Amino acid sequence: MKRILSLVLVLALIATLGLSSAFAEEGFADGKFTEPHHITVEIFERPNDGNSDVTSNPFAEYIKQGMLEKYNVEVEFKPEGRWDEATDIPNLLSTQKAADVSYTYNSGAVVAYAAMTDPEGNPGIIDLTPYLEQYKEYLPDLIALLEGEDNLFYDKDPTTGATYMIEAIKPDLARITTFIRKDWLDALELAVPTTEEEFYNCLVAFRDNAEKLLGADADKMVPYSTSTDIGWRNDLLSISKVAENIDDETLFVYGYDDRHLLYPGYKEGIRVLNKWYNEGLVWKDFGEHTDQTDEDNMMKAGYVGAFMHNWDYPYRNGDDSIANNLKRNVSENAEYVPIDCFKNDAGITRKFVGSPVGSDRKIFFPSTNKEILASLLYLNFISSQDTITFLQTGKEGVNYELTADGAYKNLGATGEWIMNSGMNIDYTMTLNGYHLGEATNKTRALSYPGVSEEMVNLANEYGMSNYRIAKHFNVGTIESETEVGGALTSKRDELLTKAVTASVEEFDSVYDTYMEDYMAAGGEDIINERIEKLDAIYGIKYEK
Repeated sequence: MKRILSLVLVLALIATLGLSSAFAEEGFADGKFTEPHHITVEIFERPNDGNSDVTSNPFAEYIKQGMLEKYNVEVEFKPEGRWDEATDIPNLLSTQKAADVSYTYNSGAVVAYAAMTDPEGNPGIIDLTPYLEQYKEYLPDLIALLEGEDNLFYDKDPTTGATYMIEAIKPDLARITTFIRKDWLDALELAVPTTEEEFYNCLVAFRDNAEKLLGADADKMVPYSTSTDIGWRNDLLSISKVAENIDDETLFVYGYDDRHLLYPGYKEGIRVLNKWYNEGLVWKDFGEHTDQTDEDNMMKAGYVGAFMHNWDYPYRNGDDSIANNLKRNVSENAEYVPIDCFKNDAGITRKFVGSPVGSDRKIFFPSTNKEILASLLYLNFISSQDTITFLQTGKEGVNYELTADGAYKNLGATGEWIMNSGMNIDYTMTLNGYHLGEATNKTRALSYPGVSEEMVNLANEYGMSNYRIAKHFNVGTIESETEVGGALTSKRDELLTKAVTASVEEFDSVYDTYMEDYMAAGGEDIINERIEKLDAIYGIKYEK
């Protein structure tokens, strides 16, 4: 019996050793390559006052040096314009020049990329399932950050088993907040609005008192500002028209667009915006500006009364933030304060937010990637707590000072130490949001120089108050979504811009005509396929 047990143990040991060696690539030992390997990594390039090179600055060098020391992997960053990715990435994929580690905010785009084929007829995106299974023992930090293996395979197709993207995690659920000029409210003896009607009355008062508020610059008055990304910038107004009792199946069927365009009732929010536009309450030239610079400059100069945007938008960019410029250009009392006033039919200021996993960047490897293990190790490296802490806080005395309670107070660094994106999220591609343990909330509140902790906390609170996360139905690839790529995004933006700027009398015809075009271009097919997949995978028979 002892001989049998010994033989079993030996065979088990041999099997284990054989399995481990099979998992490791040739030239890879003790968790590290024996010879240098080289990978390219996409990095968004955004304008900043420090003129910092995103491919070579202290943060980029930290990653490069760390990867070389820990894994013997050389990292080369490939910059891509943040706002050009919808066109740039497909071009890079088709010309086989995409970075080994690429990312995008558009899940539909990744599905479309996977449907592309390389010259040999292979999918344009690598199916990561076998590699994640094979190498997961080397990815403890990535798995820990994503809170388990289930989220590592969040997008695994239930039918084919393919996983074309790894979802970043977004621990902070705050999304969009409404801001209004408190000093203007005070000057006109108006209370902070708590309802849509009160908000509207404030905009009217701003318009009608332009001379009192702006003096010689009265003609520059913009009561309410928005951009050509109507869906994002007016989301709270639009979704306030969505019924509170909407079910998860409906949210899924009509949830292809992350701006909630197809949610039942959404059109009525755009109708309100159209009414405001025709009453001279909305920036009349918003449709002519695809770049945010001009709008930001109006806010900094003090010409804008209110707007909706990312929950921390007026506080970003340190000393060059909208908030700090407003104080310099107007007065110390000039400020935007967060409000929460758009209520649905149940009287709730509902927010539809994404899941912590699935609502942020989508990381994928193009078929040209020949360094899959090295690329996965890169994701593991940037997901480690030490790396995250450095990238999100920087250098003591330059980027931050440590407070008595352990928070990192942002000092608004410029020059080479400037963070090219808030919290350096372009480098922490697996994470969007502070991840600093007990110091997280306090650090966030202190991360906007010149802005009070109270304002930051309130803006964050309003950005996720009364939030709802739609149920995740994993139905695999929606083939119809692969066929339209970013085309529907462009059609959506055009639809909303045209609808907002139409006359009140023509609003319905303009909105409906462009919506019919949107549906004919692929929207209807996506809805129908989602209904079919709900039935096929979950046995749910949904009726439109």
